[in-house]
Amino acid sequence: MVGALSIVRFRTAVEDPLDIVFMFWAIAVGIANGAQQFLLSFSGSIFIGIIIYILSTFKLNHSPYLLVIHYNVKDENTVLKKINSILSKYKIKSKTVSNDLVEYTIELRVSNNNTQFLLELNSPEIIDKSLISYDGDYAS
Repeated sequence: MVGALSIVRFRTAVEDPLDIVFMFWAIAVGIANGAQQFLLSFSGSIFIGIIIYILSTFKLNHSPYLLVIHYNVKDENTVLKKINSILSKYKIKSKTVSNDLVEYTIELRVSNNNTQFLLELNSPEIIDKSLISYDGDYAS
């Protein structure tokens, strides 16, 4: 099945993993039908259809965001303590230092689009902050 997919040249990138599941499903059904295994094809389709329905219905609501924070170099310890106390799990994407100003870019996931933590990040040390919706794709 992987060989069959390697022959196909996609003009656009496959962005959703569910699309790949549908392609493998279609190839598996085609191979099973070609081998005259209709019962296997039918029962497999019912089983995979139920699994896909369940997975697409119960998607997790964890939206990825980029948090960009600007602060002075002298306030770094205070700002990092504040970030660690408010955000439980995050990934540092970049840190840029120019003169006395620091730009910190953090990737985080927010459940149910709850952005209330931005209000908790209010402090005199933080010059400004921006929250950007991020889907992991740099191309438009």
